Amino acid sequence: MTGRILRISFLYIIFFITAGINAQILEPVKWSFSTEQISDTEFDLVFKADIETKWHLYSQDIPMTPPATSFTFEQSDAYELVGETKEESDVIEEYDPNFEMVLKYFAFEAVFKQRVKILSSAPVKITGSLEFMCCDDTRCLPPTDVDFAFDINTGQGTSSVPAQKILQPVTWEITTKYLENRTFDLFFTATIDEGYHLYSLNVPEDGPLPTEFIFENPEGFELVGGAVEVTTPFEEYDDVFEMNIKYFEHEATFRQTIKLVSDDEELPVVGEIAYMVCNDVGCVALYEDVELLFDGQENKQVIQASDEKEEQITETGAGMSDIQGKKASLWGFFLRSFLGGLAAILTPCVFPMIPMTVSFFMKEGEDKAKGKIQAIVYGLSIIAIYTFIGSVLAVIAGPNIANWLSTHWLPNVLFFLIFVIFAASFFGMFEIVLPSWMVNKSDQKADRGGFLGSVFMALTLVLVSFSCTGPIVGTILVESAGGQVIKPIVGMFGFSLAFALPFTVFAFFPSLLQGLPKSGGWLNSVKVVLGFLELALGLKFLSIADQTYHWGILDREVYLAFWIVIFLLMGLYLLGKIKFAHDSDVPFVSVPRLTFAIITFSFVVYLIPGMFGAPLKALSGYLPPQSTHDFDLNAVIRDNVKLYSGSGGGTETKEICEKPKYADFLHLPHGLEGYFDFDQALQCAKEQDKPIFIDFTGHGCVNCREMEANVWADPKVLKRLRDNYIILALYVDDKTKLPEDEWIKSEYDGKTKKTIGKKYADFQITKFGVNAQPFYVLLGHDDEVLAQPRAYDLDVDAFVDFLDKGVKNYQEGKSVFTIKK
Repeated sequence: MTGRILRISFLYIIFFITAGINAQILEPVKWSFSTEQISDTEFDLVFKADIETKWHLYSQDIPMTPPATSFTFEQSDAYELVGETKEESDVIEEYDPNFEMVLKYFAFEAVFKQRVKILSSAPVKITGSLEFMCCDDTRCLPPTDVDFAFDINTGQGTSSVPAQKILQPVTWEITTKYLENRTFDLFFTATIDEGYHLYSLNVPEDGPLPTEFIFENPEGFELVGGAVEVTTPFEEYDDVFEMNIKYFEHEATFRQTIKLVSDDEELPVVGEIAYMVCNDVGCVALYEDVELLFDGQENKQVIQASDEKEEQITETGAGMSDIQGKKASLWGFFLRSFLGGLAAILTPCVFPMIPMTVSFFMKEGEDKAKGKIQAIVYGLSIIAIYTFIGSVLAVIAGPNIANWLSTHWLPNVLFFLIFVIFAASFFGMFEIVLPSWMVNKSDQKADRGGFLGSVFMALTLVLVSFSCTGPIVGTILVESAGGQVIKPIVGMFGFSLAFALPFTVFAFFPSLLQGLPKSGGWLNSVKVVLGFLELALGLKFLSIADQTYHWGILDREVYLAFWIVIFLLMGLYLLGKIKFAHDSDVPFVSVPRLTFAIITFSFVVYLIPGMFGAPLKALSGYLPPQSTHDFDLNAVIRDNVKLYSGSGGGTETKEICEKPKYADFLHLPHGLEGYFDFDQALQCAKEQDKPIFIDFTGHGCVNCREMEANVWADPKVLKRLRDNYIILALYVDDKTKLPEDEWIKSEYDGKTKKTIGKKYADFQITKFGVNAQPFYVLLGHDDEVLAQPRAYDLDVDAFVDFLDKGVKNYQEGKSVFTIKK
């Protein structure tokens, strides 16, 4: 024991002498302090330590040596501590050979929280000090004291803004895996709080903010390709953005491969993760710093620990989707595949084979029970063959391939061409057939009879009918290739189940065969109609490539023009006005043909208003976004509408002052005019003697768009915004880099903010203690907040009252609180 104490003392002497020899003053840990309001009287005091690379800060929970981090609070009758100081960040626990014990410490960042209860109605000042010690691999610094002070006000008045909850709904963990030749895979795993969703790397333009991994000036390493999604995202149509959007829930993993080109034993990798998460009531644009130190070994590191779980998730059901929605989507694909199997039965390659196949099992002189069992084996074999095809595709098209298939131009253009070829085949231009030797060999095996013969009979049917079923099967496989890994299996199972059903059912109930319609020209008509549908659906894949790479060749109105022509021709075909090579004469129009023709022409009539900007919401998931429409009559009318006060007209609202900065790429909805820079808005507000309406928003904020579409668009709200306020929209996710003289150093985290988005995201946090959007503030000229700020709420009348209260308090010189300078 004595020897151990001597060794520890010797280590301290060496460490402190080394620290004293160094000429520079080392400050590897920077502390920042903030508060979070829990209730009317309870607050969390937040202590955040930003730790430089290679250094670590010791936990509160370690033995006497080295000194643990500790917090001391000055006693006061105005407050009391609630519980102990808690460590919010993930702690690293390792054996230290120098101290001969297991030690707990933090790297890069540490967050501590102490809850307090305020006992006074007057403003309270909480003071104290904290003590900590930090070390790197070669030295330790002496224990350091840091004084702190928190000003808390539980009442109203002109003091600081009430503390709010800073949302951190995602925890990021980085792991590295060595491949070969100094090449590593970086895995970024996001653990996402319940109720939130994180957007994909691949989001169409004008959609929400995609997840992005940015590496600053890589020196000593090079990126091998771009970041890819290891986890397969869910994809659903979003009514707000009018496009299909991919997102993750619960957990998402991304991979970036890097190659070390430096011989340094330790190599820093610095970068940033930019991402957006949303729930039913708001969105948060976040930026996480990445600081890794490569030493040639595999490692794991948590770079940001999630804050307390968000308690504001509501049950409104207004979000994009939940797990049930994803299950419903998979069931919907199964149903479509099942219908595809039924359609395949009605083709000339398959339908005539039903009575032939059933008669084989029920032939005279054989045991009927055995024949029925063989029919079951036959049906199950069909299902097994097609499901096996889907399983093979699921293995080949894993998460990475699926992501590439769904976004890259090459496979999407290839899929489009495949659909065109399938359509041409159905129109009778040629037949897609498999080599005859495959069919003959399978047929020979089927002649052996027995259960094995039934299996090969099923294989023979699959091969012989390929010229009719191939395009349908290909359509299902192509549709499933860019989705969840299980999707090809589900699709092929649904198709084969419907395809095998009639063969098995008629084998059990042969009398039903008498009710089947006779083969004839109507079977070819089914093929031709399927050809028209193939042609229409194939355009979807060309549209994906066009949107992703901004080619501009298949905008919304061009896409609709193709569909209108395709379905118009399909309707004329059903009426017998168009005839293909293998069609029979149509001396008269049957009732089924007329019914389908009416449905088709009605669909064409529904499409026509879309050429002039109608949203066509029932088809929005298949059409290009509304933003690609060159002539949108709705937008033309909306942009030219002028609001007048009083009945019979009035005078126009006074326009804004100077030309807004950033107006070339930032915009307000509904033809509103305003600013995107705080100083400009404040100057104009003083000139026109109006309060400021601040809209904390984002390009990718779903709930912001909902508020604009459902609340701002109301004439009562629009009139008040135009007449009574200077509008200031602050985009917290915009990545435009600011001139260097406009960079700011954050009071919240001490980091330099260099972009528009980061500057105003920090402004929202430091001034209002909130980081979620939408968030609306009514502000006077001297930082006085005129009404309690509002977030996502679709109650129009409440929003009108909010705006009216702001104007009233502005005119009377009242406020609810004043933000700190």
